Amino acid sequence: MSQDAAPSKPAEDAAYPRIINAGRGAVEVRGRRDGGMDDLYHQLLKASWPLFFGLSLAAFLVLNGLFALAFWVDPGGVQGLKEGTLADAFFFSVQTFGTIGYGAMAPRDLYANLVVTAESFVGLFSVAVATGLIFARVSRPTARVMFSSRAVITDFDGRRMLIFRCANERANQILEAEITVSAARQTVTQEGYTVRRIHDLNVVRSRSSLFALTWMVMHPIDENSPLFGADRASLTADKVEVLVVLAGVDETFAQRIHARHSYLPSEIVWDRQFADVLSIGDNGQRVIDYHRFHLFQDEVATEGAR
Repeated sequence: MSQDAAPSKPAEDAAYPRIINAGRGAVEVRGRRDGGMDDLYHQLLKASWPLFFGLSLAAFLVLNGLFALAFWVDPGGVQGLKEGTLADAFFFSVQTFGTIGYGAMAPRDLYANLVVTAESFVGLFSVAVATGLIFARVSRPTARVMFSSRAVITDFDGRRMLIFRCANERANQILEAEITVSAARQTVTQEGYTVRRIHDLNVVRSRSSLFALTWMVMHPIDENSPLFGADRASLTADKVEVLVVLAGVDETFAQRIHARHSYLPSEIVWDRQFADVLSIGDNGQRVIDYHRFHLFQDEVATEGAR
């Protein structure tokens, strides 16, 4: 296998982290008013499932703890509640919050009934909010698009091309898929300022009406391309990052989905060809072999010779 097959990550790549990292933005933002209680709903939608359930459990315990204190300060206000027992007050609060009502404990004065009324309202409101959040998280469509781990710059159909490929990992189809490719490059202005500029990279086919299998994305490197005349050293020196955004309509949810990826100079190889993933089986049926999706032709030949 040639050296380009698994290039080591240069120090320059590590010194300038990518804009898109593993499909998510990898930019730390400071000094911007973001999040907080005024954006709590959005924060809960973005949180991971363990964090979401952890926060929900914490909110449940805190609310019941506060109402337990309210019951505890009224000795004799709840029938069956042992005087001075905070644990019983907490469990009575849980029963009220969840509208369980075993009957062993019940309010018997005005103060306790007012606290039960307030907790019943808070409980119903909390259940409605939690149900809405869970439904929104579960029903939110997400893309499962696989991008080749490396891109290649090679000759194709008589032209110099930047090529990578993507595939829909789900068994459904993405309708009216669109892909945009750009290059982020560090440049120095005439005044000596170092800036990060985004250049659009035109592709041979930017739309696919029906994206179900694989898609070979090709950018011609001609005189109008920002990558014209570039080599590995210049891409590394300019801290180039190829940014890819794919969008389309998921046919199952009938909603728009997005997927992102990027390639650093260490992930771009030269003068290689991707291995074929489409073939015809013995029964005449079309076969897609995703084991070859990230491989090049010479790597497949090397594996076959072993």
